[in-house]
Order: sequence, then C-alpha cells, then structure tokens
Amino acid sequence: MDSVRSPDWPVAPLGGLAGNSAATRYGTPAGAGPATDRVPPPASAPTRATASVPVPGALPRPRPADAPPVPVKILIAGGFGVGKTTTVGAISEIAPLTTEAEMTSAGIGIDDPGARSTKTTTTVAMDFGCVTIDRSLKLYLFGTPGQARFGFMWDDLARGALGALVVVDSSRLDDCYPAIDYFEQSGLPFVVGVNAFDGRLALDLESIRWALAVGDHVPLVQFDARDRLSVRDALLVVLDRALERATRDRGA
Repeated sequence: MDSVRSPDWPVAPLGGLAGNSAATRYGTPAGAGPATDRVPPPASAPTRATASVPVPGALPRPRPADAPPVPVKILIAGGFGVGKTTTVGAISEIAPLTTEAEMTSAGIGIDDPGARSTKTTTTVAMDFGCVTIDRSLKLYLFGTPGQARFGFMWDDLARGALGALVVVDSSRLDDCYPAIDYFEQSGLPFVVGVNAFDGRLALDLESIRWALAVGDHVPLVQFDARDRLSVRDALLVVLDRALERATRDRGA
C-alpha cells in the first residue's frame, strides 16, 4: 500500500493554476481526434434495446474521449491543527474553499494546536478542493472540522464519500482517536496519513500503528501536507483501499 505511485505531475507555476490542469500534465493523447474510418450503420440497424445487449467475448466499449471525469468524494479528517486545511490547499487545482475563523481567547484550553504550531485560525465548517487524477477520475476533497463541538457535521460530510484520509500529528496521537473510531464504526474505508511536521516524525510508523491500535489491513503512510506530490501519493492509497473494499464486496 505504501508504495503506490502514479506518474509524476509537473509542479504548477507560481501565481497560477494552469500548470495543475490535466491538459498540462498529460498533453494531447496520441492519435486523438475524430474517427474518420467508421462505417455508417445499415438502414436495418437494430434498435437501441437490441444493440445494447452485450455480446459474449466482446471487448467493453471504450470511454468517449469527451466524457466528463467520474466524480469521487474523499474526506480529509483528523484532529485539530493536524494539517487538514493545508492538505486540501496543497493539491487542489482550484482556489480551495475554506471556512477559517480567527482563534480567540475563548478557545484557550479547548483548542490546542500543539507547541510546534503557529496556527491562529480554525476551520468552523469545512474545507473544499478538487483535483483531476486523470481523464476519467476527479477527486472532490472535503476537509472536516477538527474540534469535537463540530462533530455533528461529520455524518453530512461523510455521506456519499468513497474513502477518507485521517491526518495524524505524531506528537499528538490522542487527537486522532475520535476520527479513527468514527470511520471504524461507519465502515468507510480509510487510510492513516502521518503528517511529517518539519520533515520528521516524533515516532516511527510501527510505534504509531501500535499506539493507534489499528489493524494491518489499514494502510499507514507518512506524508507532508505541504507537498503536492506527497499528498497525491497519500490520496492514491485511499483510492486503492476503496477499490479493494469495492472489489471484495462485489465478490461476496
């Protein structure tokens, strides 16, 4: 799971989002263009209902080149101040929608982002961004609020989601327990992504897995919420986990 990779994406140019588009990453596919060698159907062509019956041994119909990508909803969850908003903003190909509010003295002793954090704002509703994986798949990312008092929103945000990335700060593992409990109880496939603050972890991954008491079937990966390619690799693990679950459920 941890070794999942996709073709490297070019870094988007500063001051613009054009370099983060699918056309820039992949260019024009070889041989693309309107087909000119198709033979028109005879006048006695079968009706649509008859023609749509699959023929044994026939190859699946290719996806139209102009078909829109399939939308997939992914949750970015975790405790307060672990890097959820940063994760969404690092990879979103649009200007991310955030609901950040300034932290006030009323939150002292309640909202603790940790000694290493310089955080002065907090998410009071959700974060939203999107990224095109390829021509057939587009991820819509929903970042959840981290404080317990906003927990009533999680059910609505999780509705229709394919999977979740639970962001963890290795120096404050206690803050991620509610998120892990939520997804274990809901049955939604999830991946634990340990955010490497300042490029390093307070504990190694095996110690973190033991402390979180998550089974070996739950992928545990290290990533940097500030780095676009690192976030991409973590999201690909979420997709792989969700696909594995869907395949298993279909075969059951």
